[in-house]
Amino acid sequence: MDEHINRRSFLFTMAGGVALSALHPAVSFGGERSGARRKKNVLFIAVDDLRPQLGCYGVKEIISPNIDRLAARGLLFERTYCQQSVCGPTRASLLSGLRPDSSKIHNNNTPVRKAIPHITTLPEHFKNNGYETLSIGKIYHHPDDDRQGWSAKPYRAGTFPEGAWKGRGYLTEEAVAQMEKYNKANPKMQGRGPAFEAADVAYSAYPDGANTDHAIKELNRLKDKPFFMAMGLYKPHLPFNAPKKYWDKYKPEDIKLADNPFVPKDAPSYAMTNWGELRNYYGIPKKGPCSDELARQLIHGYYACITYIDAMIGRLLDELDRLKLSDNTAIILWGDHGWKLGEHAGWCKHTNFELDTHVPMILSVPGMRTAGKRTKALTEYVDIYPTLSEACGLELPAHLEGCSMMPLLDDPDRSWKKAAFSQYPRGKVMGYSMRTKRFRYTEWQDTRTNKVMARELYDHAKDPQENVNAAAEPQYKQDVQRLARMLAQGWRAAMPK
Repeated sequence: MDEHINRRSFLFTMAGGVALSALHPAVSFGGERSGARRKKNVLFIAVDDLRPQLGCYGVKEIISPNIDRLAARGLLFERTYCQQSVCGPTRASLLSGLRPDSSKIHNNNTPVRKAIPHITTLPEHFKNNGYETLSIGKIYHHPDDDRQGWSAKPYRAGTFPEGAWKGRGYLTEEAVAQMEKYNKANPKMQGRGPAFEAADVAYSAYPDGANTDHAIKELNRLKDKPFFMAMGLYKPHLPFNAPKKYWDKYKPEDIKLADNPFVPKDAPSYAMTNWGELRNYYGIPKKGPCSDELARQLIHGYYACITYIDAMIGRLLDELDRLKLSDNTAIILWGDHGWKLGEHAGWCKHTNFELDTHVPMILSVPGMRTAGKRTKALTEYVDIYPTLSEACGLELPAHLEGCSMMPLLDDPDRSWKKAAFSQYPRGKVMGYSMRTKRFRYTEWQDTRTNKVMARELYDHAKDPQENVNAAAEPQYKQDVQRLARMLAQGWRAAMPK
């Protein structure tokens, strides 16, 4: 096999976008196309740093009754993957419908409108079709990105000048004092104090609660007109700050540590990170592992934040019901990427591992016959743009590089994609990763020469935690060759027929 896989064969170019839903007739509950007199609304719920750590995903220790309620009235996607496991690029890919190599957005420093100014984004598409489009909380990584896509200026409680919070939302005197001390010693780390806080306050004291209050107010204003409301929840992003009542729902002694807190056997150095994002917070060691006590506190905080934002999601669902909007509103919930909680000797995201690329997604569309069902179909975040468009009867722009998932709402078990694709850069090397039904295969390619610098292969049939890189094991030689060819063929060849 040619060791120098042509990287360009994997590039996600804007020109050949796939609008697969054009191959499928609109499903029977498909919005304007089926003759409905009123446009469907969209409630678009983004959650920052949420991995599939939810009751509806089988994680019984997590208290998430409202997300579980949404899953009971929608379709739960068990195998959805983001295109890059960091906030800016993953949100850019989802909201533009383009993969990172097409948008050229591979870091948090590049706004969408700077990189791809002429693309019609997801909110802009709905705005152009007569919807009022609102951004509340964190949707794009950059607060004022894609201003032309929104009907009003994006609203973010907790940021100046709209909010009175400083830094990252600390409320206790102790946390504020630690933040000020740390910031004085580390001028470049402004706003970072401790990695968690449990203030004894009401839900609206933190930004997510205040943003939810604003969203409810807007739902009441918009109840008689078509809307695309994007509601972005900050938690469980660091710092793990949530009202004490949500911390109290978990007992510290019940918090379990990761059972694979080690680097995968034979994993290349490219695969790992030093979890610098977490190390930037007060009280976190600058090198080496966290103590077991600190690890439990961090996991406890992550869980508390999930239950906190779950309560905010419940408030939104309740208000839709009260306003009698639920029967005419498509709802999608997604977490922008996964997160490590001590697994693989790491924390945070920023890798191609399953823990960071595997994401939660739930879709509820009025009239769907598969409410409460689940699908194991391989799906990707670039699929959300065409899916919401088709669900609401809108034409699909030609540039899209995903496909509508609406056929899965009719038949969750139907044959679907052969693979899902993610990537992560390491300087002059790009890690291209592909998830198939059984394997995760990754190539680390020199971006100047296309030379493959390292490979990873994880057999999920035998090693679902990805603890052993089997790429060099003789019994997987043919699998590596076959998967390398698939990776070289790229995402177009993996599309459903």
